[in-house]
Amino acid sequence: MKKMIVILALMVPMFMLGMADVNAQGRWEFLGKRAVNYGLDRDVIPVTWRDGAFDGLKFEVKGGALNMRKCIVHFENGGKQEIELRHNFGKGSDSRIVDLRGNNRLVEKVEFWYDTNNRARNKAVIFVYGRH
Repeated sequence: MKKMIVILALMVPMFMLGMADVNAQGRWEFLGKRAVNYGLDRDVIPVTWRDGAFDGLKFEVKGGALNMRKCIVHFENGGKQEIELRHNFGKGSDSRIVDLRGNNRLVEKVEFWYDTNNRARNKAVIFVYGRH
């Protein structure tokens, strides 16, 4: 019986820590995607305000490789946040979670500059997700 109590006493804090981590991650929502062109280019993913307010973003690349040069998030109040996201995305890779300054911001659009060096001729597709 003592072993059972000790096991339960150890499991409860571990369970609570796991639940706290899930809640800290928030709820993710797909905001948009863009199939990128070959070479050096710029694209915009519009985000509708009805999608709600976000405190973080995450980027995922599928289909091909992409070298992210610059990323700017435009907010509905006219503000901007440049994200240091210089990263070489391989096929099927994703970014770190990017915190938005001010928390719970209404995003108008995500603008990004990139280049591709894709020998396989598969266009990369970038997906953007927002965290509530």
